[in-house]
Amino acid sequence: MSTARKKLKVAFTDFWHGNTAEEIKTNPIYQLLAQCYELELSECPDFLIYSCFGTRYLKYNCTRIFYTGENVRPDFDQCDYAFSFDYPVSERNYRLPLYFLYDQIDQLKGPAQGTGRISSRKFCNFLYSNKKAPERIEFFNLLNDYKRVDSGGKVLNNMGGRVANKLEFLRAYKFTIAFENSSYPGYTTEKIAEALIANTIPIYWGNPLVGQDFNPDRFINCHDYKGFGAVIERVKEIDNNDALFHRYISAPAFANGVDNEFVNSENLRKQLNRIFSGSTKSNVAGHFDWLKHMFHPARPRDFATSLARRIKQKRRQQGI
Repeated sequence: MSTARKKLKVAFTDFWHGNTAEEIKTNPIYQLLAQCYELELSECPDFLIYSCFGTRYLKYNCTRIFYTGENVRPDFDQCDYAFSFDYPVSERNYRLPLYFLYDQIDQLKGPAQGTGRISSRKFCNFLYSNKKAPERIEFFNLLNDYKRVDSGGKVLNNMGGRVANKLEFLRAYKFTIAFENSSYPGYTTEKIAEALIANTIPIYWGNPLVGQDFNPDRFINCHDYKGFGAVIERVKEIDNNDALFHRYISAPAFANGVDNEFVNSENLRKQLNRIFSGSTKSNVAGHFDWLKHMFHPARPRDFATSLARRIKQKRRQQGI
C-alpha cells in the first residue's frame, strides 16, 4: 500500500534558467526532490533552493538551501544547508558532485565493459565549448604534438564541425581529455564520468582528490604527476602497450564496483530527511527581519550585493 508523500512549499531562484514553473521543473534539483516529495512552487515558501547566478535569494525569509554545479563555495552566513562540491561533509553541507545529477550512476556501477577491438580505436579526443580553460588548451597542444587529438567541439575544432552525439563520439577513442575548467579539491563534474561511461581512458585534471570519486586504477590523474610532460609520457606508454591499456579499461569505474559515499542513495536520503523533516524556520534569514523593509526584488543587483555585504557586517557586530 502506497503512502502519501510529504508536501513541500518551495521556491527556486538564481539558477541558470528562468523562474517560470516550466523552467524550474527542468531543474535537476527539482526533479530529484520530486521523486521524494510533492512539491508546491510558491513565492512564500518554507524552503528556498538557490544557486550562484544572482542575489534574489536575499528576499526570502525561510530555510535556504544553496546548490552549485560551478566551482563556487557555499556561504553559510547566507544559507542553512548546501549541496556543493566541497569537503568536509557535515550536517549542513552535503557533497553532491555534478555527475550524480546527469543520471549516470547506474551506468558507472558494476564491472567494466571490456576493451573491444583496440586496433579499431582512434587515439584521443577533446570536446569542449569553453575557451576560458588554459590548462585544457595547453594539454591539448602538448598531446597533439605527439599524435593527432580529434577536437569535435567549439574550441580548437579540427574536424570541420561539431559532433552531434557526445557519448557516441567518445566511444571511438582510446583516450579522452577530461579536464575541468578549473581546479579545486572536490570539484568533479560530468567530464570524467562521461569518459568512463564511453569506455575510454580519461586523462583527468581538476579535482586533486578525484580518487575519492572514482577508482584510481581506471584513469590517468594528472595530479599524480609532476607536470603535463610526465602525463604525456604515461599516455605514450599506455598507447603503445595493449596489455597496459587493457588493465586500465578493465578496471571498474568505482573502486570494487560500489558507488562512492557522496552519491550513495541512502546517504542522500538521510540528508534530505534532515533538511526537509525539520523546522522550516531559517537559522540564517530569521536574524535579518530588521532589513526586510529595505529589500525589493525589483531593486538593481548592485543594491543586493551591497545588502549582502551589510548582512555579513551586521552578523559580525552581533557575534552571530
